[in-house]
Amino acid sequence: MVEFFTSQFGVSCVLALVIIGVFLGADAYCIYFERKISAWAQDRIGPNRVGPLGLLQPIADGLKFLFKEDVVPGHVDRALFILAPGILFLVAMIGFAAIPWGGNVSIDGKLVRLQVANPDIGLLYILGVASMSVYGVVLGGWASDNKYSLYGAIRAAAQMLSYEIPMGLCILVIVLTMGSLRLESITLQQTGYWAGWIPRWNIFLHPLAFIILLTTLLAESNRTPFDLAEAEQELVGGYHTEYGALKFGMFFLGEYSHMITGSAFISVLFLGGWHFPWFSWTQPEATQWYAALAKFVVLSAKVSMFIFFMMWIRWTLPRFRFDQLMHMAWKGLIPISLTLFGMTVVLLYFKEHLNPLWCLGGNAAVLLGMLIFSAAKSISVFGRESNLPPVDGRQTGSMIRKMAVVESAV
Repeated sequence: MVEFFTSQFGVSCVLALVIIGVFLGADAYCIYFERKISAWAQDRIGPNRVGPLGLLQPIADGLKFLFKEDVVPGHVDRALFILAPGILFLVAMIGFAAIPWGGNVSIDGKLVRLQVANPDIGLLYILGVASMSVYGVVLGGWASDNKYSLYGAIRAAAQMLSYEIPMGLCILVIVLTMGSLRLESITLQQTGYWAGWIPRWNIFLHPLAFIILLTTLLAESNRTPFDLAEAEQELVGGYHTEYGALKFGMFFLGEYSHMITGSAFISVLFLGGWHFPWFSWTQPEATQWYAALAKFVVLSAKVSMFIFFMMWIRWTLPRFRFDQLMHMAWKGLIPISLTLFGMTVVLLYFKEHLNPLWCLGGNAAVLLGMLIFSAAKSISVFGRESNLPPVDGRQTGSMIRKMAVVESAV
């Protein structure tokens, strides 16, 4: 029995159970902190009735979901209706397996990884698992036999598939730079320093790719301002309109689990994962149990930072219109990320892909080119669509611009 718990397989099994427990607890308290952050943003108090400071509110909400009547409407496709939230929740709960949570740790003289699995294609595993979440959303909307739910599912499918393209291109930028698909290897390569004090984190090589990947993470998680799939002003509740009780709660748990896994993923790719600069306990050579715990705390702090940012964004920015959302993906993020990918290929060919000056210069050139192109095209993404007829005699932006060009020519 002792040999099992000191082996890599035993440690992976125990770690998987621990992470699942942590995820479930974190999902519940993410709802609590989201309500607290919204109260802070709106100058309110937030949950404060159940337990000290309202800390028992997630338990009360969970019990409420458990004891509410589980109604399944008679007009739905029962099998798929029940299966959909389970798919979304399961997919969200297995993505963490390839995340390196604490480097190596010495147990009874043996070095084992604090990672459930370390496959050669760990990065592709997370991408593949994350992309399957669209099935739960689409099945839930279609099986509900409700127009609002179906519209929400169609929106979610179009949005997720569109934003996976710039996400994949930005991840390819990191793969080309690091030369590996193993997340542990990507983390280890970021534990050094430039000039003896600047961390070799990928965010200092490709900040533009980091911003785009963070944006696509919001879209993939259906978070504001990308939550068009469940816009209550337009679609009642979107793809989960017909759901209630625990099945409705599973959609929530899946969303927050996806946020946690995505935050850990982007932390590993761009912020060094469990590495914290200038702190000896978070260096690769530190293999004591307290060093592994410190690394886990560091990665958890980075994940918490991203989750707070996503919650802050929700209560700060208004929701996009759907055509603006698609416009941003296909005419904005995809061309920029494709240009970044091409730039990285060129730097790799000339063996300058790890040179921070060349990488930052390339990112600055791409950003400058984007700004010049946008200014030259004068494309408006706000207000009424330019190809629609005027309303009540009012003219659209494109008509005004065309009239101005004609008058200047005359």
